[in-house]
Amino acid sequence: MSQPAITLANRVCADIVQDIVTGVIPQGSKLNEPELARVHGISRGPLREAMSRLEAMRLIRRIPNVGASVVNLSYEELLEIYQIREALEGLAARLAAQHMSSQETMALRQLLNQHQQHIVQTEGQSYFQQEGDVDFHYRIVQGSNNQRLINILGGELYHLVRMYRYQFSLSSNRPEQALQEHNKICAAIEEGDAELAEWLMRRHISNARRNIKQRMQADVTPAIDN
Repeated sequence: MSQPAITLANRVCADIVQDIVTGVIPQGSKLNEPELARVHGISRGPLREAMSRLEAMRLIRRIPNVGASVVNLSYEELLEIYQIREALEGLAARLAAQHMSSQETMALRQLLNQHQQHIVQTEGQSYFQQEGDVDFHYRIVQGSNNQRLINILGGELYHLVRMYRYQFSLSSNRPEQALQEHNKICAAIEEGDAELAEWLMRRHISNARRNIKQRMQADVTPAIDN
């Protein structure tokens, strides 16, 4: 019996999300829908459903009579997202310190131990977090117990943030540095220190924003060299 189209769309959407987040499908690249259908072994119907979901996630843009391409934000657009993250994820960390149970904080610590193993296995070259409960930031947002905050940070912005978080972590020191910052945030949450947890999270995202700025500036060739 063949799989329902909705199940196929789920699978293909998840596969394409993974490829976009990790850069297998580069930012700004055009998406060839017939080729994607062939590669993933599905018909155009389930693919169109998957593409609609990717568009809702803000990972792709579709223009009539032009086609679809992977989003490629300007520095100004990306800065706006990180400003939002700094404020809202700082609040999420504060609330998590107030609301997370000892069992939840223990699970958060265990998650970071797993992340440490991943960084060791990749020789410190990447810090890739699968989506959902195995994502440190996602777990803290869920731990805030604030549904509106969960809807904002776990919805429209989530996968777009994951893409930039991962791709800009690919540097000589950022994965280890990010993990150290995560461990400090986790410790503040374990201690129930809401003020410190918020401050550490805001500083963590501010550090990430500075890393992005440095990377983007390094990738820009001055006009006088053209």
